[in-house]
Amino acid sequence: MGNPIDRSEILRRLRQSIAEGKPILGAGVSTGLVAKCAELGGADLLIVYSTGLSRHMGLPTTLYGDSNGVTLGMFDELNNVVKDTPIIAGIEATDPYRAFYRENLDKLVKLFIDKGFSGVINFPTLGLYDKWRRWRETVGFGFDWEVEMLRIAHDEYDWFTVSYVFDTEDARKMAEIPVDVQCVHVGATVGGLVGYEVATVHEEAAKSAQVMIEATKDVNPDIICLAHGGPFAEPEDTKFLYEHSDAAGFVGASSIERIPIEKAVVSTVKEYKSVPLRK
Repeated sequence: MGNPIDRSEILRRLRQSIAEGKPILGAGVSTGLVAKCAELGGADLLIVYSTGLSRHMGLPTTLYGDSNGVTLGMFDELNNVVKDTPIIAGIEATDPYRAFYRENLDKLVKLFIDKGFSGVINFPTLGLYDKWRRWRETVGFGFDWEVEMLRIAHDEYDWFTVSYVFDTEDARKMAEIPVDVQCVHVGATVGGLVGYEVATVHEEAAKSAQVMIEATKDVNPDIICLAHGGPFAEPEDTKFLYEHSDAAGFVGASSIERIPIEKAVVSTVKEYKSVPLRK
């Protein structure tokens, strides 16, 4: 059992950061070392993605295996080295092993609450896969199940909720719950050794983010809106994001636990190799 942080306290901290003019940062973490360093760096939220393990395997972000089982299994390692930062669980709402019926979805949410996580985000998400999503929705086991999961977390457990949304319809559905934080997703992250090569440019991505943020605020102006992905891969990219949208912060996964590590290790090894031996 971990030491979860109450929803009201998380929101207090986030709103205080915004009031101080500081962007909110949700940091994707999937190892204790990354979680520990992200907390020391000042991350507001530590978000646990099962796919993070694929990044540490040197692969592009990849879904594999029993996602929820993997995420639950990662908690103890992270909680062991995190002192006072909310650890947010990436939960796959359409878990084929645990959540086919509504009552099972409730049990799935409770499973993560009992483990000690401080909140939830809908990931892995069908929002990343257009054709697969459309087919799943025809059989009643699609993105709406992710909405329902977050509704259960909010209404029945008063648990802190973060949502990934991919268009204005998604944004409105999640805002109606309402979720605490809406993260507008503008595409797979570019950059680094295995990042996606095709992505929208900064202008297009910021415009897309703003449209989803406005749809969110139209339903509930109190929701905190963040952005993720696409060309916003490094800290300097977020300057453009904040100047051209109403995003109050950023969620980084590859941007936190892959790209910086790639750079640091390559640079450090080159430095070691550049030191000459005594002649």
